[in-house]
Amino acid sequence: MSVIQFEDLPNSSRAWVFGSDRTLDPAQSKIVMNEVDAFLHQWKAHGAELTSGRDWRYGRFLTVAVDQSTAGASGCSIDGLFRALKSLEPKLGASLITSGLIFYCDADGAVQSVTRERFAELGAQGKIGAQTRVFDPTVTSLAEWRARFVLDLKDSWHTKLIKHNQPA
Repeated sequence: MSVIQFEDLPNSSRAWVFGSDRTLDPAQSKIVMNEVDAFLHQWKAHGAELTSGRDWRYGRFLTVAVDQSTAGASGCSIDGLFRALKSLEPKLGASLITSGLIFYCDADGAVQSVTRERFAELGAQGKIGAQTRVFDPTVTSLAEWRARFVLDLKDSWHTKLIKHNQPA
């Protein structure tokens, strides 16, 4: 029930990043935020209120974080978060629980999502390169999120997808 400003959560907070498979418009983004806020205000783990916050970026990325120093999220409480987000998908016509997608900014600065295979193809075709901005939804703490959620391709693990698939 203790929802605080995302910026006020400590770096040690546990984080989950959810990337939508397409950009949501402002009305859809508002639906996500309203539903997530309602969920966070009642979110508990084994009866203990969780101190949490959320962030919404680029019309694509929801980050939820929990201050583990007050009470940690449990498996059941995390499952509840995933269920709440999954239940939103029919309203949005978009998937928030995505796996295996690579998120990057195209030449126009728009966030795109593609499979790993397609990302490697784009690299081989020269359509993405060292300076391409990529997003890392695998971060698990706010310290990681703040340091490396958005990086240049050359500075991220995504570079392995390109180098590995380029001819020798």
